[in-house]
Amino acid sequence: MIVPVEEPERPPRAPRRLLWVAGVVAVLVFAAVVTTAVVVLNRVAEPPAPAALPRDTVPVPLGERELCGLRLLMAIGADADMAVAAQVLQDDPKARRVFTETKAQAYERFKKLFADRPEMLKLATPDVLPAAVHLVPVAGTDVEVWANELRRRFPRAEKVDVLDPARIAAQMTTTPPPCPPSGER
Repeated sequence: MIVPVEEPERPPRAPRRLLWVAGVVAVLVFAAVVTTAVVVLNRVAEPPAPAALPRDTVPVPLGERELCGLRLLMAIGADADMAVAAQVLQDDPKARRVFTETKAQAYERFKKLFADRPEMLKLATPDVLPAAVHLVPVAGTDVEVWANELRRRFPRAEKVDVLDPARIAAQMTTTPPPCPPSGER
């Protein structure tokens, strides 16, 4: 007689499909972790590009504006020469904003700046101060190179100065208020 032998019970085998799904999920999770790491490291390694602010280069009087960002100051002896330079500079692709200041406007601003120093006010007259074109550059412009280019293009300019608020602030004993991205307060 044949006696049936009982085989011990085997645990059920996981279907192959379940193992396949688990493998695919593991690969997808790994890919997501790697992608996230790459994106985060790129943001840390490369600072974000400055936001491109709109260009508005129609020359306007400086008036009561306070320019606080990186800019160029082009001092020109006569109001007429300043007006011509401002009209030419409105087409310069490196210019984001163009501001003008006549000799009389420069004198009025000078009087406000030095109201508490009468000895300075006695020395200045509208004829002594130059007319000026204030230029706010497009983000990413090398202002030193641009200043040299403007010195060659405008030989009547008495001077072309780069006004860098970071350099100026480093020499001050007090910290100026932050400047908005537009470069104006």
